[in-house]
Amino acid sequence: MNRPIAKRLSVVAAPWLIFSGGVLADDVTVNGGSTAWILTSTALVLFMTLPGLALFYGGLVRSKNVLSVLMQCFAIAGIASVLWLIAGYSLAFGEGNTWIGDLSKVMLAGVGRDSMSGDIPESLFMLFQMTFAIITPALIIGGFAERMRFSAMLLFSALWLMLVYVPVTHWVWGGGWLSAMGLYDFAGGTVVHITAGVAALVAALVLGPRRGFPSTAMPPHNMTMTVMGAGMLWVGWFGFNGGSALAANGDAAMAMLVTHISASAGAMLWMTMEWLKFGKPSALGAVTGMVAGLGTITPASGFVGPGGALVIGVLAGFVCFNATMYIKRVLKIDDSLDVFPVHGVGGILGTLMAGVFSSTGLGVFSGYGFADGISGMGGQLYVQLVGVLATVVFTAVVTFVILKVVGALLGLRVSEEQETQGLDIALHEERGYDIH
Repeated sequence: MNRPIAKRLSVVAAPWLIFSGGVLADDVTVNGGSTAWILTSTALVLFMTLPGLALFYGGLVRSKNVLSVLMQCFAIAGIASVLWLIAGYSLAFGEGNTWIGDLSKVMLAGVGRDSMSGDIPESLFMLFQMTFAIITPALIIGGFAERMRFSAMLLFSALWLMLVYVPVTHWVWGGGWLSAMGLYDFAGGTVVHITAGVAALVAALVLGPRRGFPSTAMPPHNMTMTVMGAGMLWVGWFGFNGGSALAANGDAAMAMLVTHISASAGAMLWMTMEWLKFGKPSALGAVTGMVAGLGTITPASGFVGPGGALVIGVLAGFVCFNATMYIKRVLKIDDSLDVFPVHGVGGILGTLMAGVFSSTGLGVFSGYGFADGISGMGGQLYVQLVGVLATVVFTAVVTFVILKVVGALLGLRVSEEQETQGLDIALHEERGYDIH
């Protein structure tokens, strides 16, 4: 009989650590099936950013800013890829210490066509991880959309990737202190969603609201574009979570199944709440609930079963919907595209729920067991809470410092005239739509 997934994954929070040590043995051969699946997953995760997230965010802003959002997504893909090659991968997955990796793999030193990570090529593992390093800073765009200078965005994204994303990745997936504690984060609840959500909230607070917020309505200019992007995100998420098994096996299949269940439940719950509260369901509500369900299941996707995923999706729709209403309408914080209430809150909720629904004693809602050395739900929840708090505090503090430094060097915000004109013309001398 197969051991539970959680036990097969050892003490670490996800299988990443198993694959982060480079060449393991001379007799290790490439697993063709797993390699083919991770090749596919890598393409799917990049597809989530380009064009998925770009279209999703692009449709949500006003027409005068659509190209600026698309440009930011493409620029981040480029700069994150280069930085990941130069030093990001080495610092995240190099042996180092419990806080940060080393520089042994700068510019992929020592990594060739025959280098292995587990039973897949290390170059593929590095590339798969690169797509995560791309989408995480790209998510933050939603917090400051329509008002940050392009030069400031580039410098902020570069610094944030190296000073926030890379260390947290090492803590959780690269052999750092949180993985040693037994944190469960299968595909990025802490590493991706909490870091991006908290950074977006801090950026929204530091930059201040868009001109006219909240008195002036700023509806999405193209919901067709947004729905198309959302569909691409849903499909791409199968590579995001399913690929995180780093193998073509039952773990990957179950991760994909629970991902789909949670996304479906989140979409339906958000749509229903919107219907009850405002009298009509909206496409925007359905796709936002879907993203909430996806983000919330992400850390738990390798540790829970379908029943747990259903509950997590329902909770995601309910909690993230109310968080969005509270932040926008009560606190009046202009997190333009709701990054924190959807990704940040969802990542926190999902990371905590991984400690609950990984339990094997919940009947049809059971998962696949707690981390090695942790005997009960209370112990796993404690580790999950430590991971959440550490990620939130570290991300908030370092993001704030980065924003202040970038602001002092370049200035963060466009002028009032540029904001009124729109960033497409003001910063790029282009228009998204040629209106005759």
